[in-house]
Amino acid sequence: MKLIRRILPAHPSDPGCVATIGNFDGLHKGHQSVIQHVEWKAQALDLPATVISFEPLPIEFFRSPPPPRIYALRDKLRLLQAMNVERFACLRFNHQLASMEAENFVQHILLDGLKVRYLVVGDDFRFGKGRHGDYRMLLEMGAQQGMQVVDTPTFLHDDERVSSTRIRLALSTAELELAAQLLGKPYRISGRVRHGDKRGRTIGFPTLNMRVPQHIALRKGVYAVKVMGLGDDVVYGVANLGDRPTVHGLENRLEAHLFDFNQQVYGKHICVEPVVFLRDEMKFASFDDLKTQIARDAEQARAIFNI
Repeated sequence: MKLIRRILPAHPSDPGCVATIGNFDGLHKGHQSVIQHVEWKAQALDLPATVISFEPLPIEFFRSPPPPRIYALRDKLRLLQAMNVERFACLRFNHQLASMEAENFVQHILLDGLKVRYLVVGDDFRFGKGRHGDYRMLLEMGAQQGMQVVDTPTFLHDDERVSSTRIRLALSTAELELAAQLLGKPYRISGRVRHGDKRGRTIGFPTLNMRVPQHIALRKGVYAVKVMGLGDDVVYGVANLGDRPTVHGLENRLEAHLFDFNQQVYGKHICVEPVVFLRDEMKFASFDDLKTQIARDAEQARAIFNI
């Protein structure tokens, strides 16, 4: 998959692309349906399938603190690549883009830059300065310059619209099965294993450490987890997501203690799937209390996985 971060005027020989545009936070079943439409049309026209999105998301740019997010950019890239998207145009959302008139966005980004020939959007899509751009504007400008624009039907689950808002709520309450149903896949967080404080090994529970965005939607706490990326087999364990109040932590981390695993894997890229929520994050009076609770958590997780 080709990652595009800067939009320049396309070369005259560029045949253009089939595209969709949106936030795509979650890449849920509704998003998947849209992208499948794009890929089908791209194959029919022999053009690259392109997803256009923003980083940060516009709502994150305008709101402080930002709202919870389903996936970090690295996970969005991982999932788009797995969906066989050929090009991901990830536009940097800054003051310049926020103040761009809607007509200029269509002309300079979609038509002159990416040469979109077929665009799939939701009929409630709004864009440009003051969110003045809408589906009707896309239709009118597209008709004048050879860009066909189509909208997509609402995707339903249990007679309710599948939305990123529903998924954020499910993750914030650790309803992992519901989140997986709406996402169309188990919820997973990815990242590289990094050096931590190495306190866990001093109490008999060494952990793999991974940075997690501070405003991730998943409820902070302890989970029974599956970990992928450490070899051919899934590795099971127990993990804490949070800022580690017992040691006065200042950043959001996922610390996973893996069962029957003692390899050095710093720098490896892993995926962690929270399977069952065990408890909320807690502040302990001592390391002995923490050690006792981790032992209980590990025993509970082993029982869940029957290992």
